[in-house]
Formats: sequence, C-alpha cells, structure tokens
Amino acid sequence: MKILKKIIALCLVFCLGLGLGCLSEYPFTENSRFEAFTEKLFRSEVSGNALSLHYTLADPASRGISTQNISLGTVNTDFEETAALCAEYEKKLKGFAYSKLSRDNQLTLDMLLLYFHTRSTLGENYLLDEPLGASLGIQAQLPVLLAEYAFYTEKDISDYLKLLGTIKPYFQSILEFEKKKSQAGLFMSDTSLDRILTQCQAFIQDPDANYIDEIFAQKLQTLGSLKDEDQTILCTWHHKLILEQVIPAYQNLMAGLEKLRGTGQTSRGLAYFPGGREYYLYLLRTQTGSYVPVKQIEQRLSTQLMNDYEQIRSLIRTDSSLISSLSRYTGTITLTPAQMLEKLPALMAEDFPALNNVSYEIRYVHPSMKKFLSPAFYLTPPIDTQTPNVIYINQSDRTSSLELFGTLAHEGFPGHLYQTVSFARSTPSSIRYLITSPGYIEGWATYVESYAYQYAASLMPDAGSETASAAVTLAWLNRSMNLCIYSLIDLGIHYSGWDQARTAAFLKAFGITNTSTVSEIFQYIVETPGNYLKYYLGYLNFLDLKNKCSQKSSDNFDLKDFHRQILEIGPVQFPVLEKYMN
Repeated sequence: MKILKKIIALCLVFCLGLGLGCLSEYPFTENSRFEAFTEKLFRSEVSGNALSLHYTLADPASRGISTQNISLGTVNTDFEETAALCAEYEKKLKGFAYSKLSRDNQLTLDMLLLYFHTRSTLGENYLLDEPLGASLGIQAQLPVLLAEYAFYTEKDISDYLKLLGTIKPYFQSILEFEKKKSQAGLFMSDTSLDRILTQCQAFIQDPDANYIDEIFAQKLQTLGSLKDEDQTILCTWHHKLILEQVIPAYQNLMAGLEKLRGTGQTSRGLAYFPGGREYYLYLLRTQTGSYVPVKQIEQRLSTQLMNDYEQIRSLIRTDSSLISSLSRYTGTITLTPAQMLEKLPALMAEDFPALNNVSYEIRYVHPSMKKFLSPAFYLTPPIDTQTPNVIYINQSDRTSSLELFGTLAHEGFPGHLYQTVSFARSTPSSIRYLITSPGYIEGWATYVESYAYQYAASLMPDAGSETASAAVTLAWLNRSMNLCIYSLIDLGIHYSGWDQARTAAFLKAFGITNTSTVSEIFQYIVETPGNYLKYYLGYLNFLDLKNKCSQKSSDNFDLKDFHRQILEIGPVQFPVLEKYMN
C-alpha cells in the first residue's frame, strides 16, 4: 500500500486553482504546447502541500518551485469552485490538436481528461468524504510520513521543523470539515470515532519516548554534516516541538472530535445517506479506475468467487489431506524478509521483464504503531532522485511466512517497488506521478501476488512436489476468495444498503460466524468504502486483460511482453490502459 497517495490526492483536488491562470500556451509545436501545459500543471499542483512536495521532489528549486511557504495546507471545502476548475481544465485539454500529439502525450491527455471529468462530478456529495480513519486516515499515516521525511540538505531540517508547527492549523481545518459533516447529519458513528481516538492516543501516550524523536536523531547523524553539539541542540528543539506542537495538535483533534460525539448515525454504509450511492459510484471510478456499472461488477465478482470455489473443490478432491496440511505449508518458508526480497527477482524472471540495479531499504514499523498499520507498505522515492525505495515491515506476528512472502511481493518485486521503478525508467511526464490510478497501482500489486504464491513453492522443504504446488495454489485461492467476499460486502453495504445482520448472514454462508470477526469486517468496510475493490477489482481487470490479450494473440501470446506493456504505460484508468495495449 502506497500511503502517500492519500495526502497527495486530497491536496491535489483542493489546490486545483493555484496555477490555472498561468498555464499559458507555448508558441511552438502541439507537443511542446502540451508538455508546457502539463509541466506547469505539475508545478502548480505539487506546490500546494509541503509534505507531498518533499516526497515528490528532493530538489524543488531545480524545477522552479519555491519552498518559502512551508505548510501542510488546509482542507478546502469550496467544491463548487473545484468542480468549475476541473471543467475548465477539461476544456483546456480538449483544445489541443489530438492527432498532432505523440502517442505518449495522447495517453497523458486521455488520462487527464478522464480524471478531471470524473472529479468534476463530485458536486455537493463532497461532505461524504472522510479524511480520518483508524488505519487509513491522514492522522494515522502522518506520523510515518513525518518520520520518513528525508534530510538531503540542512535546509530540509529547517523545513521539516517548520512543518511540525503547521499540524495544528491543518488538523483544525479537518475539524471544521468534520463540523460541516456533523451539521449535515453526515458525521461518523461513535464506533468509528472511538477507533480513531484509540489510534491517536496510542501515538501520543508516551510524549517523552515518541519514536519520531528517535528517528529524527538517526537522520541527523546519517546526514553527516552536523557537529555533535548542533545535533544535540536540534534534537532538543525537535522534542520541544513534539511536546508543544505535534502532541497538542493530536489532542486538539481528539477533543474537537469528541465534541461531535453522538451527532452521527449508527454504523452504516453510504447507501443510507443522501447522495450516498452517487458518491459511491464516484469513489469506485476514482479509486478502482473502472467505469463499468455496479451490476456488472457484482456479476464479475460472483463469477470469480464461483471459479475459485470450484478450483478449491477440485484440489481437495485430488488430495483430501490438503486442508489439514495447509497450515504446515504456509509456515515452512524459513527466510527472513530481507532474504525473501533478495530471492524474488530471480524467481519472477520468466514472467516479468528484468529490472537491474534497483536499490531498496527495509525498515520496521515502530512498536507503538504496529496495531494500526498494514503488514507492510512501500514509500515511493522523489521523482528527481528515484531513491530511497523503502519497504516498511510491520512485525506484529499477524501473518504466516507464506502470507509475508506474498505481502513482500505485493510491496516489492514484482509489486509496487518494481512497478514504480519500471515506470520511472520510461521517463514519463511529471504530471503522471501526481495524477495516477489507485486501481492500477493496487490492482497490479494484487495481481502479482498470484504469481508470488506459486514462486513460494520453490522455497519450501519439499520444493517441486505436487503437494507443495497444490498447497500454495490453495492458499492463493483462499486469499482470492476472501478478497472477493469482502469486495461483494463492500458493494452490499455501500450500494445495496446491507446492515450488519445482512452482512453476517452473507458471511455465514462461507463459514464465518464469530461475532467479533463479523463486527470487525463490517465496521472496517463501513469506514473504508471502495478500499477492497481498489485491490480486487483492479486485480480482476488485469486478469481479464491478460485473458483477452491471450485469446487475441492465440499461440503468439508473450506473458513477459504483456507485462512490459502494462509497466511502460503506467498507472492510468483501465479504459485508457486497454486503449493503449497492443
């Protein structure tokens, strides 16, 4: 999961108007005009939030971007203006002579047109958006992003310290947004509120031993240009800011949210709110990159569920001991996470294009955040340095060794890290890094997991045996079915209006009856509409595209070349991806 995208996406929509007036036309070729447009669009959009700017560019000055105003920005709620700006961008894009553009520029234009057109449809439903959340919310992701704020120069230290002082007003703007939601009867349930407050409290509960302090000191030492006494002074000042700015910002957020307790509805899906179904359709398009009707999505999910189920039945009929031995096989990979990542490039060589000279770092989630973060996640490097590629591992003992292997493939090779570096080496337009498709990104990483499970069989004690191969296939089918079930529940809760009882009845059909488990599944999906579909529908889109290309090419289908094309086109909505596949 690439966690910076949440903050960048929020910033992007709220800052759409910053540079519209200065996007003047370039006087030469149509390609030059278009590239000048996208470059100025990139510069104006990336400037709206100092955190996303720093993660996007290590050296903004080299692109003519000022870093004088260091701020997280605010949550702008003027969505009428945003819709108008999106429409104006759309008009501007339609003004280019499409046939005179290069293929790459045509692709970028198609992607931008669809993006801005979709964004302009949000309208008054913007109050249904939710920036906060126990695991995927901004307040949960911000500590990791602050901890990983890289120091390339001493100015970066100064900018970072200034940024800490802007968290209070940023959170205050979120509170103002939550108040508007409350006044409109759209505030979160008390259950969701309690989960967010618990996460916030975990982060601030030990002010004198906050892990951001530890990491700050490590980064100063790594920079290597500061005297010991200067490092001591900076660490003291940093701790003071943590105590006087960061922790109070979280406390103020918690207090402000607590005042809104009881003003929301009981936990329920978007279908129960005015405009909820329309907003959910908007979410599906922006999050999954898929533009097919909900009924068609339901049918596709149901078909896949039955296919996976039949494959599982076939495996068990062939070897009835598979179920009892599955737990043994899922725990038999004895490699460390670092060793798993080292093995993956060679294991995937037959199916995916080679990617040489890729550097990466493995880091571990701080104990205070283990409960609230994913098993692993990847942080993208700045586009002007392409390093460091960082994979975080959450050592919470919640996964088997096989699941961890699949997760590292998802985040590393041939997943996020591999896809990100592959795309960067095709030298795309800078705007392609800001405006992407979450469904492509997470769908690709889920799609490659299915290959990783097969690769895992070669790492087991009885590598090469039919039993090992069948066991990993069964494990993947089980994961696929779970993701499919959760995706169907997502549609059920947010589009069809399922309550917890209806959700429990659906889960019971698959043997999931534990009350607390059912409650947790229901609550998580209520809080994260469209999230499972971003992964699973994205995966199915890649699977269907592969089958379509394979059928068209017949005996000439080249899997590695198919993957190469996807990687070179890069993150776009699926209608655009399919248009540009040969």
